[in-house]
Amino acid sequence: MLRDQLNEALKDAMRARDMGAVGTIRLILAKLKEVDIAQRTEANREGVGDDRILSMLQGMIKQRNESITLYEKGNRADLADKEKAEIAVIQRFLPKQMDEAAVEAAVKDAVAAAGARSIKDMGGVMAALKAKYAGQMDFAKASAIVKKVLAGS
Repeated sequence: MLRDQLNEALKDAMRARDMGAVGTIRLILAKLKEVDIAQRTEANREGVGDDRILSMLQGMIKQRNESITLYEKGNRADLADKEKAEIAVIQRFLPKQMDEAAVEAAVKDAVAAAGARSIKDMGGVMAALKAKYAGQMDFAKASAIVKKVLAGS
C-alpha cells in the first residue's frame, strides 16, 4: 500500500539524514492526513485509497510546477530549485508516467469500451480512465485527446 511506502520512505530518509527528503515526505504525509480527515465519515473510518493518494501527489506536483514558473519569473532560482527537489521526491511514489502514444491508445480503448459517441459521453470516458490509470497519466492532456477523438467520431 502506498501509505506504508511513504512511512517507510520517511524512516529511510531519516536514517540517511536526507533532510530534503524528510521534509518533503512529511509534507506529503501531512497533506494525506488532511485528505483522510476530509473524506472521513461515520461509516468509513479508514483512510483514502491508493488512487486518491496518487491523485493527491499529482496535485502536489502541479502546485510545485506553478510555483517554479513564478519563482523563475521573479528571479528566485534558489526557491525554484527547492521546488524541483521536492518534485523529484514526490515522483518517487508515482508509477511511471505514460507517454503520448500510450495515453492516446488508452483513450481510444476507453472510448470504445464506453461506447462513447459524442462530447456528452466524455464524463464516462474520463471516469473510466481515472479508475484504470490513476497516477499514470496527465488527465488534462487525456481530456484534450478524448475531445479530439470524440470530435472525430
